[in-house]
Amino acid sequence: MRRLGMALTSAMMTVLLLSSCTGSTRIDTEGMVTTSEDSFTWDDATVYFAITDRFLNGDESNDSSYGRQSVDEKGKTIATFHGGDVKGLTKKLEEGYFRDLGVDAIWITAPYEQIHGFVKGTNDEFQHYPFHGYYALDWTMMDKNMGTVAEFRTFVDTAHSQGIRIVMDVVMNHVGYSTETDMEEFGFGDGAWDRWWGSSWVRSDKEGYENGGSDDITMTLAGLPDIRTEVKDDAGLPPVLLTKWAKEAEGYDEWIVPEAKGLRADIGLSPAGYITEWLTAWIREFGIDGFRIDTAKHVELGRWTELSKKADEALEAWRAKNSGKPGAKWDDSFWMNGEVWGHGVVRDRYFDGGFDSVINFTFQGEKKNGPAYDMDTMDSVFTNYADALNEDTSFNVLSYISQHDTFLYDRRKLIEGSTYLMLLPGAVMIFYGDETARPMGDGGSDYTQGTRSGMNWDAIDQEVLQHYRKIAAFRHRNISVGAGDHKMLKEEPYTFSRTYAKDGLDNRVIVVIGAEGKTTIDVSSVFADGDTVRDAYSMEAAVVRKGKVTFTSDDKGIILIEKLVKK
Repeated sequence: MRRLGMALTSAMMTVLLLSSCTGSTRIDTEGMVTTSEDSFTWDDATVYFAITDRFLNGDESNDSSYGRQSVDEKGKTIATFHGGDVKGLTKKLEEGYFRDLGVDAIWITAPYEQIHGFVKGTNDEFQHYPFHGYYALDWTMMDKNMGTVAEFRTFVDTAHSQGIRIVMDVVMNHVGYSTETDMEEFGFGDGAWDRWWGSSWVRSDKEGYENGGSDDITMTLAGLPDIRTEVKDDAGLPPVLLTKWAKEAEGYDEWIVPEAKGLRADIGLSPAGYITEWLTAWIREFGIDGFRIDTAKHVELGRWTELSKKADEALEAWRAKNSGKPGAKWDDSFWMNGEVWGHGVVRDRYFDGGFDSVINFTFQGEKKNGPAYDMDTMDSVFTNYADALNEDTSFNVLSYISQHDTFLYDRRKLIEGSTYLMLLPGAVMIFYGDETARPMGDGGSDYTQGTRSGMNWDAIDQEVLQHYRKIAAFRHRNISVGAGDHKMLKEEPYTFSRTYAKDGLDNRVIVVIGAEGKTTIDVSSVFADGDTVRDAYSMEAAVVRKGKVTFTSDDKGIILIEKLVKK
């Protein structure tokens, strides 16, 4: 397995200051790398979650697709489309933004076509458009606000060329709400609800449909039309899609996913069967590396098992067909990460049902006024996570300090919060803008809408960004940070080691938090005399002598020690 995109590599620092107990000299580190610089595993991945519409506008010409407005009739922009698209993501890839941040994978909101209109937001304060990708209309097409098929292909290929995987947010539990815009365009609504999704496809409170149930599988979550994923037989195609596709016989090839074109027909599947085929068409077409599964507990586990199996097959097929493309030689399996609300660091049935990882809700907690943990608990959390995740490699979690459905971490404490997160065992998620101190936006009475504010490109907190880059790049270069054994070496200043020795790979690091200026560290339990090591925070290098090295920390008190070897 390979990790091709490197941030802050040793080639950038050909000569580093050598600090030791015996004084200072200079050391040539040109051509030196860490022992896991070119490795990759999802077990320690750093995943960057970007709400595409709120990240960067790369093409203003698609901003008002389907008649969508950036300012709604209430004069609000809380839940409108802001213009971000895959072209904007590609621009930042080309600038090296994600590579410099040590990102292993970019998780994007669903790029497939969403409902065209809006519904009323909380207390009718604003108009709520599907900018977040959770109100599906057509899984076989790019949403025009997101860009074209060609632009999406460029985005994925560019990411792959930098060693960065692409994860798509996907939904099988529900479709989008009915809206006046879609009713008018596709001819359903009052007196004609049979021309909408059809009662064999969804549960709804609409006339002629079965109402939602009271259990997780059959409920209409937040009033959204619930897909009848329990249906096993041919349910035909939804009337709304038949109407839509008839209108798109010509002139839509820019947006129709080529691998899905033959799936815009009755091929005798159940609703879940169709959606599985439509979703895996994106893998076969573009080489998507993973799915983040929305509302996973609201769909039968067997459906996810089937999707996982077909996704693996689709990725293998893409790699075989596109052998000359970046990413085609990778051998990691397709990654399935599930959102199971409230799930923590525990192995359960989801990991026997197709999932490799789940979102970890317990690290951040659910309080809106601050984190549910503090820095004093750091070692016990690190120990518990490392013991749980790295002793049983059959499961993993994706942890975060901010996200779109809970709250943003205290903007005043992002240095401390990101230090905790980026040194956490397991995989971690950077929510877009945590690395730039993106401010909370206007959400009205819906708090979560405020977490989805526009990226603050014109007001980046450079101190926070540089801190993220240093600590995330250190994590990126050293597999032991996320996937290694954890051991506390000293209480004051807090010092610990992470060690990873598997499959012929040996990677070791030592971290010091709370250092004050010039600090001598006993590294004898991890590194040997004569080893060349580097503090990845200051980029100073040293040679281990008599089991010790000395580095000088800045006011953040962080020292990140990694071993360097000849490439």
